[in-house]
Amino acid sequence: MAKGMSTEARKKDTREKIELGGLIVKAGLRYEKRALLLGLLIEAGKRIKGDEAERARLTTIGAEAFGNDRE
Repeated sequence: MAKGMSTEARKKDTREKIELGGLIVKAGLRYEKRALLLGLLIEAGKRIKGDEAERARLTTIGAEAFGNDRE
């Protein structure tokens, strides 16, 4: 963390990291190795660059997963 970062900025950064970790849990990947998780994210990042159809497909999957929370 950068020196001199305000308390509010640190809180915001921490909250964001917690939320991102929650996505890993929601995806059912809690017990996977960190190297695998990072590899998945790197690969996904490459796949969606310049591929709007893939981006839309994955966004739909994610939106449906969030929608299932409300049931």
